Amino acid sequence: MEKSKTDLPRRELSVGEVAARSGVAVSTLHFYEAKGLIRSMRSRGNQRRYPRSVLRRIAVIKIAQRTGIPLADIQKALAALPDDRQLLASDWERLSENWKADLNERIAKLTALRDQLTSCIGCGCLSMRDCPLRNPHDTLSQKGTGAYLIEHAGEEGDGVGQADTPAVF
Repeated sequence: MEKSKTDLPRRELSVGEVAARSGVAVSTLHFYEAKGLIRSMRSRGNQRRYPRSVLRRIAVIKIAQRTGIPLADIQKALAALPDDRQLLASDWERLSENWKADLNERIAKLTALRDQLTSCIGCGCLSMRDCPLRNPHDTLSQKGTGAYLIEHAGEEGDGVGQADTPAVF
């Protein structure tokens, strides 16, 4: 018995099918498309149709977002990949490797913040006993506003670690 064209799986998915299969709202798909993260084609009836490969792209977007990667960075990374094929394991390796440095930097900053959270917010200032030792004469005010020591931890010339000033980290 021969298969008819209707028996073959469709190569394209409707916006509703993509939403159901990916777990992403239709409005989110439209947003992703407006931001250049995914692409659709239009049917003769002007309805969006997505290639099945969009499901893997959406999975990558969702994972990257969960790790805190900004959409602009996700879009830039995906733009460097071919649109006409499914994302491969090697594509994911490249994407994730590029994002690791950013994640490691954010982890280090969050760890430093966690470790100092109870004693100092990095001078802005809520701890009257510690800050005169870490920021005598409010010298860090000349370098910027906010929690300077935490935001600029480890930078050269951050005013920390000088002979008369104990290091914060």
